[in-house]
Amino acid sequence: MAKVYLSIGGNLGDREQLIDSAREAIAARIGTIKKSSSIYESEAWGFESENNFLNQVLMVETSLSPAAIMLEISYIESKLGRERKGKGYTSRTMDIDVLFYDHLILYTPELIVPHKQLHKRRFILEPLKEIAPDFIHPLFSITINEMAISCTDAGKVWKYEPVNA
Repeated sequence: MAKVYLSIGGNLGDREQLIDSAREAIAARIGTIKKSSSIYESEAWGFESENNFLNQVLMVETSLSPAAIMLEISYIESKLGRERKGKGYTSRTMDIDVLFYDHLILYTPELIVPHKQLHKRRFILEPLKEIAPDFIHPLFSITINEMAISCTDAGKVWKYEPVNA
C-alpha cells in the first residue's frame, strides 16, 4: 500500500460540506484516510477573490497507481461541481492535489509528484506540517517542518472556526 498525501479545498459553495463530501469520496474511491489535518482557512493564492478557501491535508493508504488516483480525483472534483475554465487560478468548489506519493518522484504531463508548488504555499504547508512534520521531501531532502519555517509565502492561513461551533 502506498501512502499518498492529498490537499483538498475550495472557496465556492458550502465549503464545509464540500470538504466532507470530498473526504467521503476519497475514502470510497481512493483509499483509507489514515490522518487528517485540521481544516484551515486562507485567502486566495495566485489570484484575487472575495471568498476565502478552506483546505485540509489527508494521508491516504491506497493500492491505486498515481495515474489511477488522477482519474479518481478528476471524477470527484467534477461530481463536486468543479468547472475548469482555461488556464490560471480561479475560484472553485473543490480542488484535490497529490502532494506526495510515498517518496516517488514523477514527472508526466498529467501529474508531477512531489507537487511542484507545495513549498511555496503556506496554505498547504501548515496543514501538512500538522500531520507529517518529519516527512522528508524527496527532492529537497528537508522536512515539512523545515520547509514551513523557510517558506516566504506571506499569505494568511489560520485554523478554521465554524460559525456554529
